[in-house]
Parts: sequence; structure tokens; C-alpha cells
Amino acid sequence: MAEIKRQESDELLENEETLAPEEADKEELPPLNLEVKIDEVSTCQRHLTVTIPAEDVATYFDKEFSELMPTAQVPGFRPGRAPRKLVEARFRKDLAEKVKSELLMQSMEQIHEEHQLAAIGEPELDLDAVEIPDEGPLTFEFNLEVRPEFEAPPWKGLTIEKPVREIAAQDVEATLKRILANRGKLVPFDGPAEPGDYVTVNLTFKDGDQEISSAAEEVIRIRPVLSFRDGRVEGFDRLMAGVRAGESRQGEAGVSPDAPNAALQGKKITALFEVLEVKKLVVPELNAELLDDLGGFTDEGDLRDTIRDQLGRQLEYEQRRRARQQITAALTEAANWELPPGLLQSQSRRELERAILELQSSGFSDDEIRAHANMLRQNSVAATAKALKEHFILEKLAEAEQIEVAETDYDDEIKRIAEQTNQSPRRVRARIEKSGNMDVLRNQIIERKMIDLILEHAKFKEVPFDFEPPETEALDQSVSGPTHEELPEAKPGGEEEPDDRKHHYGGHMT
Repeated sequence: MAEIKRQESDELLENEETLAPEEADKEELPPLNLEVKIDEVSTCQRHLTVTIPAEDVATYFDKEFSELMPTAQVPGFRPGRAPRKLVEARFRKDLAEKVKSELLMQSMEQIHEEHQLAAIGEPELDLDAVEIPDEGPLTFEFNLEVRPEFEAPPWKGLTIEKPVREIAAQDVEATLKRILANRGKLVPFDGPAEPGDYVTVNLTFKDGDQEISSAAEEVIRIRPVLSFRDGRVEGFDRLMAGVRAGESRQGEAGVSPDAPNAALQGKKITALFEVLEVKKLVVPELNAELLDDLGGFTDEGDLRDTIRDQLGRQLEYEQRRRARQQITAALTEAANWELPPGLLQSQSRRELERAILELQSSGFSDDEIRAHANMLRQNSVAATAKALKEHFILEKLAEAEQIEVAETDYDDEIKRIAEQTNQSPRRVRARIEKSGNMDVLRNQIIERKMIDLILEHAKFKEVPFDFEPPETEALDQSVSGPTHEELPEAKPGGEEEPDDRKHHYGGHMT
């Protein structure tokens, strides 16, 4: 009996010696002694081979076993009383996944801190392929997309052309007509269609005799260009001139070189329009009820003042857009580095999201945003390559100038978008956060701040500017067949539209 008690006492003493105190469990483990090999695959791609010494792996296992010992259940022993070696043998496989996760996470943090790799995407790492060996070091590999390395170009003292214009009464009048048109009603017309009229059509796209895609009962305004996500019909107004209900017209659609359907990229395909109905737009009277519905305006003068402010914001956007074009053209003159196709593909969505957020905050209409979004989709590779080079350079300059984003910057940007889309800032923030676009918003703010700093040190040459009437009718569909691509809304208001005006009319003034 005394011998049994002595054995139990020895086991308890052994457990107490091997178990770390509760305070010690909370202590951080020392940094890993990593061996990191970095191979430059291309300008923006790195292949990393990481080796974690066996001693570090053992340290992480030791921590997990120490935390498990007080509660470990082993047959033949009371909970927490089994010998350490028995617990290690029994639970090593169960703890291996957790240890692997912690080692990988710590490795990534150290690589980021020690090697200062400006990552622009998540590491391409196959977690299932990483296994902790029974003996020896843990080695794993992954690919990483990074910002290219380059010398920051000089940016002070650039000469910038600045478009200027006094917002005139005719500018306000033209915009007011478009606003009223957005609240107008379409009525059937028994006669030939003219530019500006609407046609309800059944659409069919063919490559030779093969039908590629179709859409039923699309309501389309007759304008010079009909734009789709991945293609466009030029001269749509000429094609539909004089068409009547019951007639059909056949035209040609150019498919974008970046269309999702690789077999049709850059091709010309047949576009068939079966006209079901011709419609005229009846513009509503601008009465007190409509003024209130448009935004709580007290009178027409109040509305016109708001339109003038909106046009002022659009002029500012155009000034910034042209300034950015000139600035980035000067800054990227020597940026002849090639960007890998995979990077361009993965970043094309983000560029589209950034552009839409910027247009929303600048007061552009639903149709204008949709047309611009389609244009970016149709030229996604070139547009993304250009935007990425600009972003890399502006971001590097911003880092050198210690430009940062404060929470108030997010609030201001979200407030601008909310004002233009007649939504609450809270709703706009929730939508951006849900879609994972807060970092897109951050990049937009960083770039704007750096552009502002460059403009503070620039010289200006004023040039005249004219607001251009809308020339493009944009549809939110593809000509080359359906895709599973989920892209951000080009329609800022985010509300359902009347059935007889789908795809074309927002519910708000802007």
C-alpha cells in the first residue's frame, strides 16, 4: 500500500514539474528561427521556400502538450494524471493540425516583418500539402504576388492641363431634362422610331449559325452606342432608325478581347433585334409632389441649385481624372515592368469596384456608371494593368510622404457616396464592408491624397471643358454567353426599377 501511494506521489510530482504554471502559458513563444529562400519568378511574383527547424516545431508541440496535460483523458488514468510521454504519444496527431496552423501563421508574420515584402494578394499556399514530419524540420513553399521594386519618380513641379468651365444655365437645363426623363413614363407609339425613343426587343446573338445568347423583352433607348458587359454595338441609332413594331433589324456586335468566353474574344458576331414595341417618353410635370419626391426640394430654384452643385462635383471629378491621367502618364513613363496575367485577372474586379465607388461619390447617374463599368469590363486587362501601375507608384510615393488613412477619411468618403445615392451612411458602410471593399476604399483615399499633394506642387494650364451628352446605352448583360461572375452594382441606388424601364432608370435624382 505504501509503495502504491509513493508511485502516485511520484506521478503527481512529475506532472507538476512538467506542467507550465498558468502564467507561463500566457507567455509568448520566442520568434522562429526561419530559413527563408526567396526566388524572383517575375516582376510581381515571388516563390518562397520556408524551413522551420525541428527545435521550433518541438517548442510549439511542447506548449500544446503543456496546456493539454491538466485535462488529458487517457484510459486507466484520472483526467490530468496520465504521464506526459503517454499523453504526447496519444495526442500528437490530434494536435498536429493546430500546431501547423500556429507555425504557419507565425511564419507569415515574421516573413512580413523581416523581409518587407509588399504583398498585394494572399499567399498561394496549399495547406493540405503541408505536413509536419515525425522528425526533422518543417518545410513548405508558396507563391506571393508583390508590388514591383522601382525607384520613385520625381513628382514636384509637373505642368497639368486643368479643364475649366462656368456652370451655365443650359448645363443645368440639360441635366434637369435627364432627371425628369428618369421619372417619365414610356407610352406605346405606332410609328417609326427616332433617336432618343425606346424599343422593346427580343435580343439574339449568333456566331455563324450558332446561337450564343439571348434576352427577352429588353427595353433599350436608341443611342449611338449599345454597350454590354463584354461587347458593344456601334451605330445602334442608325441601325434602329425608322424601325416599327413587328420589324427586325440585324447588326454586328464586337466582342471584347477580354470577354469571359475565350472562343469569341475579339470576334464580330451577329446581333438580331426583334422589335416588339416602340415607345415614346412622356416627361412628368415638375410639381410640388415631384420636387418633394426628388429630395424634399421646396421649389424649382432649390432643385436647380442642387443640380448646379452636382455638376460642379462632376467638373471636379473630370479635373481630377484628367490631372490623374497626366500625372500618372508622367510617373509611369519608365514603368515598363510586365505584370503577370494571373495578377491582372485577380485585380480586375478590384479596379472595377474602385472605379464604381469613385463615380458614386462624384454624383454620376446610374446609366453613366453602368456605361463606364461596361467599358472597363470590355478592356479589363489593359485598364487593370494601367490602374495597377498607377496605384503602385502612388502608393510608394504616399509611403515616402507618410500619408495615412484615418477613420474620419472613411467616414467622409462614405458620407459622399451616401449623399449621391440617397442612402444612409450606415447602409453604405454595411454594403462596402459586406462586399469586402474597405481596402478598395482605402486605396482610393490614399491615391486621392497623394494626387492632391502632387497638385499642390504642380503648375496649371487652363483649358476649356464641355459636358458631353450621353452617347452610350448600357445593358448589364453579356453578348458572349452567361457567366458566373459576381461584380459590384453599377447602379448606385440599389433599388428595383419599374418593369417597363428595367436596366435604365434609377429612383433618385442622381
